Amino acid sequence: MGELGAFLKIERVGVPYRDPSERAKDFEEFTIRRPDDELSAQGARCMECGVPFCHNGCPLGNLIPDWNDLVYRNRWHDAIIQLHATNNFPEFTGRLCPAPCEAACVLEINEGDSVTIKQIENSIIDRAWEQGWVKPQPPSHETGRRVAVVGSGPAGMAAAQQLRRAGHAVTLYERDESAGGLCRFGVPDFKIEKRIVQRRVDQLSTEGVIVRCGVDVGVDISAEQLREDFDAVVLATGSRTPRDLPVPGRELEGVHFAMEYLADRNRWVATQTGTPTGVPPPPVAGLTAEGKHVVVIGGGDTGADCVGNSLRQGAASITQLELLPEPPVHRPDDRTPWPLWPQKFRLSYAMEEAKEADVGEQDFSVVTTHFDGDADGHVHTLHYAQADAKPPFKPVEGTEGEIRADLVLLAMGFLHPEQDLLDALGVEKDPRGNAKAVRPYTTSVDGVFAAGDARRGQSLIVWAINEGRQCARMVDRYLGELNADMPADGDADAGPAGPPQHVGPGVPA
Repeated sequence: MGELGAFLKIERVGVPYRDPSERAKDFEEFTIRRPDDELSAQGARCMECGVPFCHNGCPLGNLIPDWNDLVYRNRWHDAIIQLHATNNFPEFTGRLCPAPCEAACVLEINEGDSVTIKQIENSIIDRAWEQGWVKPQPPSHETGRRVAVVGSGPAGMAAAQQLRRAGHAVTLYERDESAGGLCRFGVPDFKIEKRIVQRRVDQLSTEGVIVRCGVDVGVDISAEQLREDFDAVVLATGSRTPRDLPVPGRELEGVHFAMEYLADRNRWVATQTGTPTGVPPPPVAGLTAEGKHVVVIGGGDTGADCVGNSLRQGAASITQLELLPEPPVHRPDDRTPWPLWPQKFRLSYAMEEAKEADVGEQDFSVVTTHFDGDADGHVHTLHYAQADAKPPFKPVEGTEGEIRADLVLLAMGFLHPEQDLLDALGVEKDPRGNAKAVRPYTTSVDGVFAAGDARRGQSLIVWAINEGRQCARMVDRYLGELNADMPADGDADAGPAGPPQHVGPGVPA
């Protein structure tokens, strides 16, 4: 794989970002694609490992050394064939995945020296779109079976595409005005422009998937009607119930869940870019950080996206608080040795921007104790204390303080899928409130399946796509038992059987 010994001669060159002071002024993607010759050199660094641990690090089981080598040899068309063999939407993962594959790269034994897998992946798919190599793949044969996929995030889109290509009639339901899930309404345009999402939605439609937006399953169409109209149902509704902060003052105006703010900002940006939205969107609520002192509670990607949006709106100051202690700068080998995902400090793109603008601050081991508001019932002060270093992270007496807070955004993760649809279908749940799989991706209700965050809990986009693909395998087999006498056409089993259930970034085994 690659050039023999190239990893000894060629230095790793990571993904270049636009200047933080410039990119913070717009909503365009902040990453820059490297020239092909530089990418070829980075692909050459892929060494011929006896065991390619990147395979295990990638939840999708991507054939990483194969397409690294193909890029090195300038065989881009072959590279996209290899990439699409395991990943329906590599432009999503190439932009949004934290790249556990790179953490598992054998070269990462020397920390910071891994192959730049993520940027090579993203460049392959971007070039494929430019060259017209990405084409719809409608089935040549219809099985006569109908499948409903509820939820159009990456898991639902992947399941719908695999099932349609196998010849089943697929209807993809989305309660929002546009398909894409959190890729559309959670992640900002400066990380993934919505035209990138829309072209995949258009591909699904061209392949024959019926995409119905603005339909709230369980409300606009009953669970009973869904079961009656379809031979199988896939629940890919995501983990949409946010974790709340039950402290005094939570009810004050100006305290919002992160997704309220992010979805509103994404809808506003859509009005500026003209990206198609399908059915008429709800009115923009107009949540704004302009001129305000913003506090973001939660140190993950969702919190970073709140910081990035607040900065672009002109916040007076932005403080990001994290309950957990600050992680070490380098991989802690005693806790997360290679090839595990290293629990180390990473400065987010958004906090880099905020610090460059001299309006950002990030603090760790901080627990919010209560909020105070003004006479109009609007939040103006956040009271905090230093958190104990171990669960349950109680406030340390004598460390109390307060900060100005005109807008508070709660970005503390998600608990489980919304429960109403699960209850209406009679689906058994696990102790965390997720759809329980009594067999792989198969719920307690015959003909009802679950995939993505709705089944495994809040997780990564690579897990979502993997779950959608593997769930489609199980649905196809189930429908195949109903259609035992019909000839086979497409194959929802296409691709590898899937990766082992290893530990990923922040995801328990």
